[in-house]
Amino acid sequence: YMLGFIPGFTYLGGMDPRIATPRLSSPRTLIPAGSVGIAGAQTGTYPSDSPGGWQIIGRTPVTMYDMSKKQAALLSAGDYVRYVPIDEAEYNRIKALGADYAPSMYEVEVG
Repeated sequence: YMLGFIPGFTYLGGMDPRIATPRLSSPRTLIPAGSVGIAGAQTGTYPSDSPGGWQIIGRTPVTMYDMSKKQAALLSAGDYVRYVPIDEAEYNRIKALGADYAPSMYEVEVG
C-alpha cells in the first residue's frame, strides 16, 4: 500500500483475511524495530523503535530504514513482500549483517 506513520513504516495489504485482527485498544509505548504487526486487514513492519497499536506477530532481522543509504527505505509503495519463517540462528546471522544484508528481490508480473 504505502509507507508512512514513521519513516519506512510499511503498510502492506493482501494478507489472508482469516488472520485480520483489530488494533490494540491502548497502544504500547515501545515496539522494537523490526516488529511485524497486524491491524485490521493490513500487516506492517516497524522500521525503528516507536510506540504503536498493532498486534505484534513476529519480527524481522532486516534493516527496513537506513538514513545512510541513497534510498533510505528498503521498500517502496507497490512492492510485494513475502515473510518466511527462519530459526534463531538465521535471525542472528542476518541481524549481524545489519544494513549490509541484501534480501532476495524478485520481479513479479501482475495481471
